[in-house]
Amino acid sequence: MKNHRSKTGHVRGVALIAVLWLIAILAMAAMATLRVVSFDMELVTSKVHGSRARQVAEMGVAVGANPLIERADPLLHHFNEETGEGYDVELISEGGRFNLNYIILREDKSLLRNLFIDWGLDLDTAQAVADALADWVDSDDEASLNGAEIQWYEEQGRTNQPFNRPFYNIEEARLVRGMEQVEAVKPDWRNWFTIWSSGGLDVNDAPAELIAAAAEVSVEVAQIIPDTVRGVDGIRGTTDDAPFENREAALSLIGVDSNSRSDIVARFSAQDSTTRIVSVGYTPGAKRQINVILRNRTGRPALLERTEEILPSE
Repeated sequence: MKNHRSKTGHVRGVALIAVLWLIAILAMAAMATLRVVSFDMELVTSKVHGSRARQVAEMGVAVGANPLIERADPLLHHFNEETGEGYDVELISEGGRFNLNYIILREDKSLLRNLFIDWGLDLDTAQAVADALADWVDSDDEASLNGAEIQWYEEQGRTNQPFNRPFYNIEEARLVRGMEQVEAVKPDWRNWFTIWSSGGLDVNDAPAELIAAAAEVSVEVAQIIPDTVRGVDGIRGTTDDAPFENREAALSLIGVDSNSRSDIVARFSAQDSTTRIVSVGYTPGAKRQINVILRNRTGRPALLERTEEILPSE
């Protein structure tokens, strides 16, 4: 009798354990389902907010593309207190960056070499990268002294390179032999270059650091130019701005003789007509940035490039 009761109790114990295991499994399955549903809801919500943030950023682009809008115009910044949506727009002259194609086609390797040395490369490496950039753009297959043409790229398993044409996108420069070394010492090198400006570095919009590199003067001396352009209030795009009509007038302020240093003068320009519009649209939970580059924004505008970025929401 005791044996029968023992067996019955054992069976009930096993059954109870099985039930508990089943409940645990169902609970885990339910939690997993809830997580999946929650994730899907978050994904849908993110897409909705992201789509709206993009629309708001597009509104900012439309405002920035208006030829009557100046850089310091309050209309470039908008916030809706009821919805929490808004946009912030910057108008930036593309002439404030070095035009990489312009430098290479002018065969101004010394400017590139000096830049790379200032960033931390040794003389031989800097010269090799400058030569390789020139070889990438020129139309022949004859390698420069320290450059790289089709043979070197094929040895690396890279066919149909170099392209033997000007860069269509600044990211293409990363394909050139030695540019990985430049990126190692100067991760933000892209911020120094463009392919969309009209030519030389614009004296009215370039920062002192770039002016100094092109004019071969110290940053402190080069700072005279942007300080003069910004006027008394020190803010670009306001009524007291004093932009230079020509590059020679600006360079004379920092001691560059236009007659004896025509090579330096050729690195500059004034009143570049290419504008970068950076519009950041945001909603509660999402933020998107649209970058548009226009030529002749105040005349007959031509769209040169448009890119989008997903920014982390605050």
